[in-house]
Amino acid sequence: MSSELQERPKSPAYDLILQGGTVIDPVAGTSQRADVAIADGRIARIERDIPVADAARVVDVAGKYVTPGLIDIHVHLDPHYYVGGIVADGQSFSAGVTTMVDAGSAGANNWDVFDEVTVKRSKTRVLAFLNVVDAGMLGEVEQDTFRMRSELAAEVACANPDVIVGIKVAHYWTWQPYDADHGPWTNVDRGVAAARLCGKPLMVDFWPRPERPYEDLILSKLGPGDIHTHVFAQQFPIIREDGTLNPALLEARERGVIFDCGHGGGSFWFRNAVPAVRQGFVPDSMGTDLHTGNAANGLVTNILNVMSKFMNMGVPLEDVIYRATVAPAREVGHPELGTLAIGAPADVAVLEVLEGSFGFIDCGRAKMLGDRKLHCVFTLRDGQVAYDPEGLTMPRWEEAPPAYWTCRQPGPR
Repeated sequence: MSSELQERPKSPAYDLILQGGTVIDPVAGTSQRADVAIADGRIARIERDIPVADAARVVDVAGKYVTPGLIDIHVHLDPHYYVGGIVADGQSFSAGVTTMVDAGSAGANNWDVFDEVTVKRSKTRVLAFLNVVDAGMLGEVEQDTFRMRSELAAEVACANPDVIVGIKVAHYWTWQPYDADHGPWTNVDRGVAAARLCGKPLMVDFWPRPERPYEDLILSKLGPGDIHTHVFAQQFPIIREDGTLNPALLEARERGVIFDCGHGGGSFWFRNAVPAVRQGFVPDSMGTDLHTGNAANGLVTNILNVMSKFMNMGVPLEDVIYRATVAPAREVGHPELGTLAIGAPADVAVLEVLEGSFGFIDCGRAKMLGDRKLHCVFTLRDGQVAYDPEGLTMPRWEEAPPAYWTCRQPGPR
């Protein structure tokens, strides 16, 4: 069957059938050839050979992988709050991402504007960690301990429980001498306090120093469900001098601490990641830390780039899909996402695994060679086509309906 749009009866049972792909649903633990039927923005049916007459549209996705919409748990959106913020819809759907989680760009004082301008106006589903600093990431305010307002952050988080998924602390006092206002653990302690008050996880961006050892962060300060992002950054003692994995990571994971990739422009190094993965330590989630400093220069580009790096380290496709769907959905308290379960929102990514010779780079400007790379061909958000650059849902231009041949008049689209 050709990949072009096929028109069906006007009152079918389903709006769309994705036909013949390999369906990967990490929640169900399945990876098998099947059709996916969608109705009213929800997953309606998954099985082999669903009758094409039951759908208004059928798209042939044979040879491709059908997965839940991907979830990027660590991005920075909207330059109003962080000069490097990206536009969600400009980066999400082309990578199969249907949910982005902003990592602390906004704080309590500017949350209402962020919610109105970024959350509500994006076609991408936007969730957020709220910065413990009341002004978020505006300039140097993350160094101002007087603006690290735990109770206010918790109050705003509790008032927006469906969108604010946790608290974020970052970029604090990496080299400056400590003083009466800046203690080694001030921002972490304020973040922990806010997270405990609102009952949500804390995400931590951290730079260890002798007065604040890395092991103390993951073994004492962070609790179950808290997230250590940038886990493979150069500053962390992930790999010991003898080449073995730091056992503190496994101990922390046993305690329930979550480890996010948080690639970013300076926080992912193959010299940490490759030996860790070889020893069985894979990050729980594939956060990109996308911002304008890495989204367009090849360092990260999108979540598929991060996932491809781990695939070429030996992590199976189904595993990286899990860590970009189910795992982040659970980490942010939205288990209804990241699944193709019947009745779930029809957020769907259709992916290909390209084979060839590819290079991948890290933040130290070193490269790793690989033979596989993920590519997105089609994305649905709530059952609606959000990305379709090859026209899988479109007729050939010669066969387009009458409206195609009529000049459209100016006006709102």
